[in-house]
Amino acid sequence: MLKKNKKSRAFAGAKDLHALVHSVFRENPTRYYNYKQLSRLLGIKDSNVKRQIIEMLAGMAREGILSEAPVGSFTLARRAVHVTGIIDLTAKGTAYLVSDEVKEDIFIPQVGLKHALNGDRVKVAVYASNKRRRPEGEVVEILERKRDTFVGIVQVTRYHAFLSPSGKQLPYDVFIPFAGLNGAKDGEKAVVKIVEWLENQKNPVGTVVKVLGRPGNNDAEMNAIMAEFDLPVQFPAAVERAAGKIKAGIDAAEIARRRDFRAVTTFTIDPADAKDFDDALSFRPLGNGRHEVGVHIADVSHYVTPDTPLDVEARERATSVYLVDRTIPMLPEHLSNGLCSLRPGEEKLCFSAVFELDENARVLSRWFGRTVIRSDRRFTYEEAQAIIDGEEGDFKSEIITLDGLARKLREERFRAGAIDFDRPEARFELDADGKPLRVTFKHSREANKLIEEFMLLANRSVAEHVGKVRAGERAKTFVYRVHDAPDPGKLADFSRLVARFGYRLRLTTPRALSTSINKLLEDVKGKPCQRMIETLAVRVMARAVYSVENIGHYGLAFDYYSHFTSPIRRYPDVMTHRLLQRYMDGGRAANVATCEERCKHCSNMEQVATNAERASVKYKQVEFFAGKIGESFRGTISGVTQWGFYVELDDSLAEGLVSMTELEDDYYEFDEENYCIVGRHHRKVYRLGDPVVARVVRADLATRQLDFALAGNERRESAAAGAPRRENVAAGRNSRRGRPARENTKRRKRS
Repeated sequence: MLKKNKKSRAFAGAKDLHALVHSVFRENPTRYYNYKQLSRLLGIKDSNVKRQIIEMLAGMAREGILSEAPVGSFTLARRAVHVTGIIDLTAKGTAYLVSDEVKEDIFIPQVGLKHALNGDRVKVAVYASNKRRRPEGEVVEILERKRDTFVGIVQVTRYHAFLSPSGKQLPYDVFIPFAGLNGAKDGEKAVVKIVEWLENQKNPVGTVVKVLGRPGNNDAEMNAIMAEFDLPVQFPAAVERAAGKIKAGIDAAEIARRRDFRAVTTFTIDPADAKDFDDALSFRPLGNGRHEVGVHIADVSHYVTPDTPLDVEARERATSVYLVDRTIPMLPEHLSNGLCSLRPGEEKLCFSAVFELDENARVLSRWFGRTVIRSDRRFTYEEAQAIIDGEEGDFKSEIITLDGLARKLREERFRAGAIDFDRPEARFELDADGKPLRVTFKHSREANKLIEEFMLLANRSVAEHVGKVRAGERAKTFVYRVHDAPDPGKLADFSRLVARFGYRLRLTTPRALSTSINKLLEDVKGKPCQRMIETLAVRVMARAVYSVENIGHYGLAFDYYSHFTSPIRRYPDVMTHRLLQRYMDGGRAANVATCEERCKHCSNMEQVATNAERASVKYKQVEFFAGKIGESFRGTISGVTQWGFYVELDDSLAEGLVSMTELEDDYYEFDEENYCIVGRHHRKVYRLGDPVVARVVRADLATRQLDFALAGNERRESAAAGAPRRENVAAGRNSRRGRPARENTKRRKRS
């Protein structure tokens, strides 16, 4: 119950007042109040504010939030609908409920969260809404906590201690009794477990379960990222023991059950720093312009059998995670880098897709099954690329022929409507202590694309083999990698944005759209707006996920697609191998519900891995620029907000904020409709995509954020100069610092 104040409250506006009035009814759901009672409870004496309350009560009744009886008295409406879903917490402390049960995400104000946190599964009471307001609700029950441990910095005073959490997972400090510090000292990073959180307390009570170290230490920061995303540090002892019991060597009986490729020319092509080789290519000419190409994949499912400790752990992890300075593997090293890795000169068990291709890369026949191979050579991408570029080297004829076939496969894929996303990735050269010395770019060249095309061919062919239902057959449960078509609203916004730069998207048909996106990506190469447009084009696309429901893969223009080629680092590929063998053996269709549940888990863990990898890259970028305070770098405006604009630096892909307060030559205002910032007096404009020179002014390692100022407070001429100023641009960033603009779209099956 709210206590009456002696003095009238000061309100930031109608939104603040609305939240307070609503909170009175939420805390007292069976009571009736009129405007006089509410005014007394809230300490309001101003007659104008009282009139606002009268109008607000009537409006909330029209919207179905309140019901009126008797006249002038209101209570919380009983027509709330209950919906279950997942909490998506914002940096402001408010949230959205993401649920398959409703078409639109449900807004939940902070007062309605009732201690629910990001990722929690909850039951929410949704109140009736009209067309002018989004659905709104409040948490009535927390069904399942996503997590109970959080990472942050411990702060110890004379009288108390608490954890200041990192990230958005927990918007409250955690009170730590001195007995619960467990050796943690003031200023150290630590992991804290919540042990108590009473309903009437704002802050939870926790205890330190792990001290990570001092902020800025590489191991402490990487371990903090792992803890923040709940990633495992090591394998359980039982899992390591189970892996260690698997003996090396292959007996003659196992070889006899398999197709033997040991005498066929076979090699791997991987990054120079790769330790696990899960795919190899074999090649032999068949004459008359025909070639046999084998795509050989490590037979992980031979060693990892269902529901064993190894399988349960791999299923839970679902994917390997690649942080800047370390790998968190899905399988123990004895398997991932040893038994399953297709190392040269060693006999290895594989699951293979073997193709007969003509000189135009048309598939004449295909075969799937278990094999035994011996790789003749391990190539790095650089070594294979040198041969493609004309240098002499081992198996030159085979590599040149495979490159030619891969180019034809690629051309056919783009003719069918595939989209060519090929953004460079930042890579770091680290010293012995993990500090970044240099930032470089990872580019995809012909050697990378050679491997990519044959992996795509195998993935697509396996999915077609199982998924295409022939006459008289029943559909079989399978794991598909699906990618939905882009959201029409996002496409329209993106189309309006690129029009500012003189480019046009054709939205009439899927084929026309993919063709025009490819042309756009080609046309912007080398332009100042290139990376900004490439980034926004990726954001327009739906997210690829795993599912038993096949909707095709939009980005690749495949009707059938699966993941078959990386079972050492992806659990869905292990599932694919097992299902493929099951059906080749004449087995019955697998349980749909079980497979779909595992697909969803794998999709979720893939997103967790992506976020953790990005966090580690972001930290290293900030760490790198912490030693370059005051230096200036060329970049491009990549996002515009009400508090300033973001700049992505050309030479590192690092992004930082230029705050309005750093623009001292004028008073600047945010033009939300056009996503630009305009000077009130001199009319200088900073637009999305403008090239600028940014000076590093702050590098905050704790928040992983960079702050910039403009060098000389002047921008270079924009590539968009002369473009219409009043273009409706719906892209950029929203009011939550550092987060992309929130798409108010349903989280349906996405690709």
